[in-house]
Amino acid sequence: MARKRTMTAATFRRGINLWPPFLFAGIRVLAVSDDFRSAKVRLRLGRLNRNYVGTHFGGSIFAMTDPFWMLLVMQNLGRDYLVWDAAAEISFVSPGRGDIFAEFTLTDDRLAEIRELTQDGKKALVWFDTEVLAADGSVVARVRKQVYVRQKRDQGVPTG
Repeated sequence: MARKRTMTAATFRRGINLWPPFLFAGIRVLAVSDDFRSAKVRLRLGRLNRNYVGTHFGGSIFAMTDPFWMLLVMQNLGRDYLVWDAAAEISFVSPGRGDIFAEFTLTDDRLAEIRELTQDGKKALVWFDTEVLAADGSVVARVRKQVYVRQKRDQGVPTG
């Protein structure tokens, strides 16, 4: 069962765009679907997020991808599940010299897989892959996020 949302996707998008780590790094959430199944993020190259050689700072590239898989999964599974970021990997492929973008899409198949993996109170460690792309479509970075998911124990789920 999906969680009853306490805020709309539009309100979430406006709020996260004012969140200082995003605001000051030049990260902008361009879209979040009404069902919290997808999001699109842009990172502009500016004075505050350039590295020594004038390209995007790697920490900003990672930050633009950081919360989205956890948030999309959390919003779609509902209050009966614990959802946490567990691990991450980033590979830098080419220098980012202009606006760069990341898109996240949570499919029905992935949600069904997570629900199946977490039956009977089992935990699941699920990997999600994201490519960070330049405006011309070239790959700037590849990011992998591992999300921990488990049904809450107080939901009648065995603890064993």
